[in-house]
Amino acid sequence: MTQPARSFTGPLAGMKVVEIAGLGPGPFCAMVLADLGADVIRVDRAAGSALVGPSADFRTEVLHRGRQSVAVDLKHPDGRDLVLDLVEGADALIEGFRPGVAERLGIGPDVCLARNPRLIYGRMTGFGQDGPMSQVVGHDINYVAHSGVLSLLGREGQAPTAPLSLVGDFGGGGMLLALGILAAAWEARTSGRGQVIDAAMCDGSALLGAAFYGYWSTGAWSHERGTNIVDTGAPFYDAYETADGKFVAIAGMEQRFYDELVDVLGIDTADLPDRNDPATWPMTKKVFADAIRTRTREEWLGLAAGRESTLTPVLDPDEAIADEHNVARRSFVDVGGVVQPAPAPRFSRTPASVDRPPPVPGEHTREVLAAWGVEPTRITELERDGAIRQTEGEHV
Repeated sequence: MTQPARSFTGPLAGMKVVEIAGLGPGPFCAMVLADLGADVIRVDRAAGSALVGPSADFRTEVLHRGRQSVAVDLKHPDGRDLVLDLVEGADALIEGFRPGVAERLGIGPDVCLARNPRLIYGRMTGFGQDGPMSQVVGHDINYVAHSGVLSLLGREGQAPTAPLSLVGDFGGGGMLLALGILAAAWEARTSGRGQVIDAAMCDGSALLGAAFYGYWSTGAWSHERGTNIVDTGAPFYDAYETADGKFVAIAGMEQRFYDELVDVLGIDTADLPDRNDPATWPMTKKVFADAIRTRTREEWLGLAAGRESTLTPVLDPDEAIADEHNVARRSFVDVGGVVQPAPAPRFSRTPASVDRPPPVPGEHTREVLAAWGVEPTRITELERDGAIRQTEGEHV
């Protein structure tokens, strides 16, 4: 497939990143950097890579967008040396191996920093590079559980609810690793020295819950989940079903918004108890639920239009993509036939963009190596010896 020339228009244009292919948070971190203009090269396995989750085609794996792929055998001495050569010209490296694996492959931080003292070496794990659980395997829910945050999520009297992979993999993992890389790159501007970023999803999940740990520690947060102000306990901060089986979300936390909300819902305030008394919340919640169930979602949106009632629709992905506001903001883009969220945030002078769809592993091996300064004769030798692989055609 013929790909457009790379534009690198975002604020990170000029930054070069080597991503050692992994799953979840590492690719998310690399996607964010690529969206913002960095030249991110994904190093996939020469023996073939696999997808985890519902995706069945690399072309639809949104987390891999905006970058090119080279297929390298990291266990082959020439493959390892090739990665180290790429490191010499890179600003950052991302890897998500279990602690010690990169060292055994010969591409650990000591070796890489010896080749490039300015390199930012980003490491992504579940429990961190040290500590008694550093070698324990897991996935997002395990790290969010161990951070204490999962215990806070869910409704009263029910089991904790896993928040997709948003808190561990993407927010507490990949996003914080991207922030760490950029912070270290900023520091390197004056020190001239790189460093290692130890990003752990367990640590990051805890950090995302900082406000609630504070409330918990000061006694301002009930230890029973689903009974607090923003965890579905408060009647004025929840999602409710409408007459047509859809949902609206309300967030009347401040008194003036609450008053507007109650007025839109057509509820007589005389029928409601003190909103600040949690003991009365279950009763108020029933009043709200009964009221909201009397009209369709569109009817409620019509009544709330122009009012500061904090009532909004709960949109499914199809509805969100077609929503008037999201369309006006160009919040979603079509990349290779797959509609997906656009890069964020927005920049006034150096807009972020997605300049290419997700690659098939090894699709750009020769092209990338040539662009990064590898001699054509060496590329031929590496391919002949099995240290690298060029994928031909559309699929692996």
